[in-house]
Amino acid sequence: MTKSPSVPDNDRPPPARFAFDRWTWKEIAYLLANLPMAVAGFVYAVFLIGVGAGLSVTVIGLPLLALGLQGARGLGRAERGRARGMLGVQIEEPSPMARSRREQGFFTWLWAGLKDPVGWRALLYSFIRLPWGVATFAVTLVSLFVLWPVLPYIARGLTNADRAMVRGLLSPSDELERRIAELESDRGVVVDTAAADLRRIERDLHDGAQARLVALAMGLGLAKEKLTDDPEAAARMVNEAHGEVKVALQELRDLARGIHPAVLTDRGLDAALSAIASRCTVPVNVTVTLSGRPAEAIEGIAYFTVSELLQNVSKHSRATAASVAVWRAGDRLMLQVRDDGTGGARLDGGTGMSGLAERLGAVDGLFVLDSPEGGPTTVTAELPWRDRADAGTERVGAT
Repeated sequence: MTKSPSVPDNDRPPPARFAFDRWTWKEIAYLLANLPMAVAGFVYAVFLIGVGAGLSVTVIGLPLLALGLQGARGLGRAERGRARGMLGVQIEEPSPMARSRREQGFFTWLWAGLKDPVGWRALLYSFIRLPWGVATFAVTLVSLFVLWPVLPYIARGLTNADRAMVRGLLSPSDELERRIAELESDRGVVVDTAAADLRRIERDLHDGAQARLVALAMGLGLAKEKLTDDPEAAARMVNEAHGEVKVALQELRDLARGIHPAVLTDRGLDAALSAIASRCTVPVNVTVTLSGRPAEAIEGIAYFTVSELLQNVSKHSRATAASVAVWRAGDRLMLQVRDDGTGGARLDGGTGMSGLAERLGAVDGLFVLDSPEGGPTTVTAELPWRDRADAGTERVGAT
């Protein structure tokens, strides 16, 4: 979610007084500019509604209306900038149209554009501003020559109404709108991650177990042909095939463990994390303090997060010891992986940290990396806690 820069507190207008300071002149200029801006916005709104509604029975009517609402967003952006610069209105930019919507096809984009609340509110703002623009232009122009002494108070009163309209119609509607945009962006991360995982599984099957099984079938076919003519050679080939079967089975087990380890399903995070800690090249102390088990999806994300972090410890940290702690804090599942290595890890350092942060963010989680040069490195992660029906009790253990 992108936010516009806030206006500093010292740029807010001071209380109105009998003086023509810079804020008074800004407000007067804003009020005089209301008329041309209101005319332009009103013409745009009337044209869009008229043409969009008139052509809605044709194939171009609704797409034209959707495009027009995006143009209304642009008008709203211009008005927010004008209010921000001339009236000191501290206001955030509404969430942009989610990219994932545009990538899902024409009709998804069309529907999202037609029900865009930001575009409709900007269009409503442009439509109702014409009478207000005429009135404020006329009052300000007359006051410049007739009511000069009290013009600062008149300008402040009129621009306060402008400030209220901008905040009411052109500001982000509420936290829900921003949250929806964030989740739509996160959904794209989840889809990309799932597709990458499927490609990895397909590649591992093709290059590993599948290739071995093909070679095994060929070897058994040759052994079958030699069974009568050369029984000893056939026996050797069968023995070799038996060895290939064992290797293929181990590769399939490793692949299945990479998808979802059986120990995690059967015994929970404590046993599963202890198992991956035992394979780490650095001694790892594992402490899991949970009174129950979270939902399977959350448990799986926690497992693979710790697994990848421990792989980083083995490959990059040059540590002599590490620790893993898992506990529950309210409605959050907390993870912390720490090592006494050389530090210097970064989210953009090519060690997969950024990918982990994106994956956790996609499920409303948090990922915090603290790794100063010279160490130690501490990664703290949060995941939402969701109960499941078959929750059990996990012990506290160490590896």
